[in-house]
Amino acid sequence: MSEPVIRYELIKEEKHTGARLGKLHTPHGTFDTPMYMPVGTLATVKGLSPEELKEMGAQVVLSNTYHLWLRPGDDLVAEAGGLHKFMNWDQGILTDSGGFQVFSLSDIRRIEEEGVHFRNHLNGSKLFLTPEKAIHIENNLGADMIMSFDECPPFYETHDYVEKSINRTTRWAERGLKAHQRPHDQALFGILQGAGYKDLRLQHARDMISLDFPGYSIGGLSVGESKEEMNEVLEYLTPVMPKDKPRYLMGVGSPDALIDGAIRGVDMFDCVLATRIARNGTTMTSTGRLVVKNAKYARDFRPLDEHCNCYTCRNYSRAYLRHLFKADEMFGLRLASIHNVHFLLNLMKQVRENIMNDSLLEFKEDFFERYGYNKENARAF
Repeated sequence: MSEPVIRYELIKEEKHTGARLGKLHTPHGTFDTPMYMPVGTLATVKGLSPEELKEMGAQVVLSNTYHLWLRPGDDLVAEAGGLHKFMNWDQGILTDSGGFQVFSLSDIRRIEEEGVHFRNHLNGSKLFLTPEKAIHIENNLGADMIMSFDECPPFYETHDYVEKSINRTTRWAERGLKAHQRPHDQALFGILQGAGYKDLRLQHARDMISLDFPGYSIGGLSVGESKEEMNEVLEYLTPVMPKDKPRYLMGVGSPDALIDGAIRGVDMFDCVLATRIARNGTTMTSTGRLVVKNAKYARDFRPLDEHCNCYTCRNYSRAYLRHLFKADEMFGLRLASIHNVHFLLNLMKQVRENIMNDSLLEFKEDFFERYGYNKENARAF
């Protein structure tokens, strides 16, 4: 029997939680889990070079199938030799299926058994995406890990609708598996849906696990539900997921959610949060959220975070960053983005260390206290 294209190696389970330390073996390297994956929607993590990402410890980056299909086109990326060569990134890449964007960006869409009709959000042209087409695009893009085409129903959708939706997503997953042309060098993950319904979440997990994907993604979370509701889903869902395969929580990346997800046995996370809020002058620090554009930092010559060793904090002050933002200088966006991405990568490094030491709950308590999560009406970032 041939070696699987990716392999999850369980190193250690934390004594007091469901957290697990592992290694993910892929065609482009072996990576430590749990991990945060910076998002490079259009084959670039906004404002950061591949060299900078490597220097700060990034292992896998995520790119978006829907956006790359529309611009520059998956055929062009294939002609360039695939995403790794196109974007000059020789480590891991994961692409989503495009399903979430179809359902979130397009106001005009029609779902049928064959696929989804919708309008291109760039120019309004009519498009049709099927499970087979999504896999074909992802095969062209050439990422190490690719996602099955799915529907992401709203968390509070009716039980009847969600039941129909997950059954259709399972049928789409079967079609995607048959259409997958590169199982030898691309691992196709199945996506588990079910909105906020425990019975449907568990049913869909059973159905998808029976298809024996090399990895599984948890979809339909961080879409407007409360933190408590998300954690509740993870608490009953991860224990039924295979221990010998990676577990990926899609679109989740605030500091509290990374820690809470790891505690509940999640291995992989992604989110655009780090660079998106950086472009508005919002940064994450060991003592909480810091909006560097605020007037009180005009003469503050300390780094963003005195406990951070990122490039930004080693070299620049809050006052300088505030000046750059007030002057609309691009360098300010870059420096804030470098800091935020480094912050989340370093946070996951600390999570891994505390899993090894069986001290993750103590780490969470200390981090939440310092960051301000224990305060009433605390923000997520």
